[in-house]
Amino acid sequence: MPVETSAEQPVPVRTAARLIGEWVARLGRVWVEGQVAQLSRRPGSGTAFLTLRDPVADVSLSVVCPRAVLDACVPPLVEGARVVVHGKPDFYLARGTLSLSALEIRPVGLGELLARLERLKAMLAAEGLFETSRKRPLPFLPRVVGLVCGRGSAAEHDVLENARLRWPAVQFRVENVAVQGVYAVTEVADALARLDKDPDVDVIVVTRGGGSVEDLLPFSDEALVRAVAGCRTPVVSAIGHEQDAPLLDLVADVRASTPTDAARRVVPDVREETARLSQARERLHRAVGSLVGHEQQRLDFLRSRPVLADPAAGIVAPRETEVRALVERSRRSLQHRLDRAADELVHTTARVRALSPAATLERGYAVVQRADGAVVRSPTEVAAGESLRVRLAEGELAATVD
Repeated sequence: MPVETSAEQPVPVRTAARLIGEWVARLGRVWVEGQVAQLSRRPGSGTAFLTLRDPVADVSLSVVCPRAVLDACVPPLVEGARVVVHGKPDFYLARGTLSLSALEIRPVGLGELLARLERLKAMLAAEGLFETSRKRPLPFLPRVVGLVCGRGSAAEHDVLENARLRWPAVQFRVENVAVQGVYAVTEVADALARLDKDPDVDVIVVTRGGGSVEDLLPFSDEALVRAVAGCRTPVVSAIGHEQDAPLLDLVADVRASTPTDAARRVVPDVREETARLSQARERLHRAVGSLVGHEQQRLDFLRSRPVLADPAAGIVAPRETEVRALVERSRRSLQHRLDRAADELVHTTARVRALSPAATLERGYAVVQRADGAVVRSPTEVAAGESLRVRLAEGELAATVD
């Protein structure tokens, strides 16, 4: 029955610890799978202590193991081994701690490990984590290469040395982590997250040297595989040798057979690129030369045609005759117009002259005017003794009326 408590009626610590112990005891015996993180054998003691860790959830459980149970393990139990423990949960009232009292420990065999890896591989493949369509291409020349590897390892030396031989200016950001053991998955995943957040890192290389199947198990861990799948930065997997195939190789964007091969894939070879530039320049030179030669031949062919070889003969000469004929016609037409205009002018002049008073005076007539200039038309318009002007063809006379 649940214990009824309140702020006014609390239960003492011993009662709460006893109740927790009773509830834990009801769980009974269980089978638990995990990885041995710590193993402690005290000399002269009949009890050994170990820590069982879940590599995916990073949860640990203390295990109390009789020495006889530990000695019965074949092969002998070591840290990092995968085991299945049959035990009974116990709650230690004096310290308030939970532990598992081991009754039997069975190491997980290689065949069973491989079978589990195949099941995990099939599950992840069904989710599409290994699809080629989700893999990203590597940059031609990364600004910074992130490198996840063991501290001072041969794999680190191979990647750095070979990459710098190919492209001396390459920059690396190295994250040294545990590449085997109980903490490998957590440290590699954390290093991946740090490098993936770095905006300068254009590609990440995860590498380690070869080893047994058990040594490479962290790189087939589900948590690490999902961490690589979630990276925004392209990831190159260079784990072990050609024959090693952890699940990390399948989810990575590029799989390198060795650390040296990883260096070859992430940076170009400066000598090869220089040679390619020279070849491209030579091909461009030949292509331009061929194009210029072809156009020169085309121009020569066009220039050899009669219309371009002697443009005056084919185009200008016929037009010249036509222009000359037009000019001659224009001159004749203009001369005809001028002649007609001259005749009209002569006739008009003759008519004007015939109508002019001066012409009348030239025929012997005279014009008589009074002093005020008025023309006298009748003798009655003047008086005796009045002065008059007589205009002749060649001058004037003064006259007085008598």
